[in-house]
Parts: sequence; structure tokens; C-alpha cells
Amino acid sequence: MVNPRSAALLAETYQPDTTAVGGSLLGTALVSMIPLVVVFVFLGLLKTKAHVAGLAGLAAAILVAVFAFGMPVELSLLSASQGFLYGLFPIMWIVLAAIWLYELTVISGRFEDLRTSFNRVSDDPRIQGIIIAFCFGGLLEALAGFGAPVAITGVMLVSLGFSPMRAAATVLLANTAPVAFGAIGIPIITAGNLTGIDYHEIGAVVGRQTPILAMFVPLLLVMIVDGKRGIKQTWPIALVAGVAFAIAQFISANFISVELTDIIASLVALVAVVVMLKFWKPKDTPEARERLALAAKADHIEPVDGSGGGAPVATAVSTEKLTAGRTLMAFLPYLVVIAIFSLAKLLTPLKTWLASTDLKFGWPGSDGNILTTAGKTSTATQYTFGWLSTAGTLLVISGVIVVIAYKIKPSVAVKEFGRTIVKLKFALLTVGSVLALAYVMNQSGQTITIGQWLAAGTGTFFAFLSPILGWVGTAVTGSDTSANALFATLQQSAGEKAGLDPTLLVAANTSGGVVGKMISPQNLTIAATAVGLLGRESDILRRVLKWSVGLLLAMCVLVYLQSNLLAWMIP
Repeated sequence: MVNPRSAALLAETYQPDTTAVGGSLLGTALVSMIPLVVVFVFLGLLKTKAHVAGLAGLAAAILVAVFAFGMPVELSLLSASQGFLYGLFPIMWIVLAAIWLYELTVISGRFEDLRTSFNRVSDDPRIQGIIIAFCFGGLLEALAGFGAPVAITGVMLVSLGFSPMRAAATVLLANTAPVAFGAIGIPIITAGNLTGIDYHEIGAVVGRQTPILAMFVPLLLVMIVDGKRGIKQTWPIALVAGVAFAIAQFISANFISVELTDIIASLVALVAVVVMLKFWKPKDTPEARERLALAAKADHIEPVDGSGGGAPVATAVSTEKLTAGRTLMAFLPYLVVIAIFSLAKLLTPLKTWLASTDLKFGWPGSDGNILTTAGKTSTATQYTFGWLSTAGTLLVISGVIVVIAYKIKPSVAVKEFGRTIVKLKFALLTVGSVLALAYVMNQSGQTITIGQWLAAGTGTFFAFLSPILGWVGTAVTGSDTSANALFATLQQSAGEKAGLDPTLLVAANTSGGVVGKMISPQNLTIAATAVGLLGRESDILRRVLKWSVGLLLAMCVLVYLQSNLLAWMIP
């Protein structure tokens, strides 16, 4: 006799079926794409606010999960709740802390010194874009990731005279090259843990893919900042930055350390730019600044609520000569960030202790009741509350140190944090809803169905399609780590079936994901919030979509060639 309680539990147990719609993988995959289509139609065509698009996509994902896949309503809502909380913590916790840290520099008056310091390196806006968005942003991605570099470098560029729209596009494009090795190599380590492939091997292959894109990213940044004229006048230093970053990324990923790859690459690129400026100066810098100012007026778009979203206001940069002490204090917040994250991520005893404070538990109601397509208990229902080890908390600790060093009254710092939360209220809703959508799609089987459909019947041509999975996964979740969590094992099994190198395809998933991050609703909202264009995510999407698709196609071609003609590139 079956225990009634066990029967009730069994009734709620859910196993995804990739042929749930009419017994067809193709039909099920097409239905599974509906939530993604809804999000991008709302953003790109209907031009709605991002949180509206996110909520619409979430509703579509739940409906597809329930009516197409047969997922119990309770489990679909529990999946959404888990994803929503994950969107708030750790994702938006990081963004909140990053923007608060920036605001501390503003209220202390030190940010003006920081602007002046960057101006001393170069007063050319095109080079400032390379230094801040590419080099400094790459360093922040290496240490923190999860939106922090977009948030911090976005406000910095606006304060230097970039229009909010141009600043957002610049930092989103810049936040491609370092993503695969971001947050101390977490995306690659995650792929290794899931597939059983040594993550050093995966990192070595990624280190032979993303550096090729990285070489051209600074040139594309200059194009965004100042068009073709900007490329003509500054291509030498853009090329130096890109090549220096690419070479360092390749060498570190293959011969030094996967975890340290982006730290090394960003610092090498920064040093290369500074040294280059000792011997070479760009032409027509004053004219470039004038064009930037005119462009700022031409492409300025007011936020939908007219509030400005808290974006910094561009003012004339001081020509005052700074003392060494003032320069050090200007850079102090970011030096503190680098020091804190380096200790927390690279000092093994401290890293281990921080990890030991994490609270891990199964999501109530869904843990144990959601299975994978293979019939095994899904681990996706596990939630980790890293209250101390997460990047957001480390940024808050950095902020506390800055408050003490800058002698800011604690009450002022706390009030500023509260104001930051209010400014980000719609961003919190957007990211929460997008991650809720991602969790529903993942746990109901919609995401894996799309992946299997792409992999089915393509043979060795799957090598061309492989980066697209990473691109889709990162576009949906806003995280290359999550994209690997979704598709790494699928890439591995597809490679084995098609006679392709599984390590190549797992690496391709990671590399494809880096160019999907710039169109992720989550990242679009972070960028929009940082530069003061909250509610205008659809406009930013149209600015960066062509770059994302273009770079994706380049990666698809590269991976396909590496699977045959350029096989010598793979270790």
C-alpha cells in the first residue's frame, strides 16, 4: 500500500520531457523559445521598460512550463521564487554595493581628483574609453564580475563627458573580452566541475579563442566613441591595448593561471597604454572632445521618469596639478577593492574560511521534487546564501574601509546606501524577474530543449553552432557561469556524439557567452541604471545588438575552423 504522503510527494515530482509538445523535439524547442521572444519583442519592438519585459517573459515562461511541459504550477512558481531571490542576492547585491562605493567617492569630493588623475594619463576621450572601460573594467571583471565593472565604469565615463547612451554602449562592449575568465575564472571552473574535464584544459582552449576577439575590442570602442575618424586617429594605441591584452590572456590561460588570467591581462594592457603614451600622442584631441560634447547633446535620451536615475553630471575636468597623496586617495577605493578581492580569492586559507560561512540549503518545496531529463534529482534547486563570501559583501567591506579613510560620517554613508536602493528599485525588479524567468526555463526543461534541438542532426557542423548556446545562455541569465551550468554537459555529450573534441565545445560555450552578456536584460538594466537611463534599456539594446551578433558570428567561424582546418590551434 502506498503511503498517502509519499503519493502526494510523488505527484509533485517533475521530470522534463524535451519532446513534450507533440512528441517533437523541434516543436518543443520552438515553444520553448516563446519566453525569450517575448522579452526581446517587449524590449526591442515595443520599447517597454525592462522590468515590464522581464515580467512578461516570466509570465510566458511559467505558462509554457505549465501548459506545454506539464510542470506543476506550484513547482513553476517555486522555481521563479528561487530565481528571483538569486537575482537580488548575490547579483543585485553586487550592483548595489558597487554603485554605493562610487557614490562614496562623489560625496567625499574625491571623484573629481580621480577624473583629474585619468586626465593626466590622457585627456583624449577615446583613450579614456580604452583605459577605463577596457583596462580598468577588465580588472574589475577579473575580481568581482556580475555587473560590477559595468556599473562602476559606466558612471565614470558619464562623469568624464560621455553621453549616457554612449557610455552604456562602450562599457557593455568592453565587458566582453574578460568575461570568460571573470570573477577569478569562475565560468571555466564551473564548466570543469560539471563535465569532469580539467578546467585548466578548458581555460587553455578559451585562451586560444577570446584573445582573438580581445585584439579588436579597443578598436570597436573607439568606433563607438568617435566613429571612423576616431579609429583613424587612435588606432595605434587601440591596437597596442588589444594586442597586449590578448597576448597576456593567451599566455596566462595556457602557461600561468586560469584564475589570474584577466588580472594579468588587464594590468599588462594598462601598462602598455601608459608606456605608449610616453612616446605617442593622438591627433586632434581638442576636436575629439568637442565632437564628444556635440554627440552627447545629439544622442542624449532622458530617462522615462525624468529623474536622471542618479547618473553623474559631466563637468569640466580640473587642470589643477594633484599631489601624490591626493592622487593616491583618489584611487583608494579601487585599490582597496583590488586588495580585498585579491586576498579573498587568492589567499587559500581566507578563501576557504569565507566559503565555510556560506549557508547552503535546498529550496523549500522544490528540492528533491524536480528531476533532470535523465531522471536524476536536479541540483539546480540548491541555493547558496554567501552572506560573507559574495562579491557584494566584499565590496561593502571595501566601502566601509573607504568611509573610514575618507572620514565620512557613518550616518551619511548609511543614508547614501538607502538612496542607492531607492534609485535601483526598478533595476531590482528587472533583474529579479529575468533570473526568475531563467530558473523556470532551466528547471522546466525549456533551456535544455533548445540546446538539444540545436545539437540534434547537425553532425560536425555543430561546432559552428556551439558558441550560440553559450550566447543564448548568457543572454538569458546575464552570467557566463550560468550559461556553462546550463549547457556545458550538453556540449560535452554533443561533441562525443558528433566526433568533435568535447573540450573545444565546452570552451566554445564559454567563449560564445562572453558576447551574449552585453544584450542580457540583466546587464542592460545595470548599465542603464549606472548611467541614468533606467527605462531606456531597449534603446541601449539596439545600440549594442549588432556588435553582439557580429562578434558571435566571428566566434562561430573561429570554433568551426578550430574543429578542422585550424585544429593545430587546440592544445
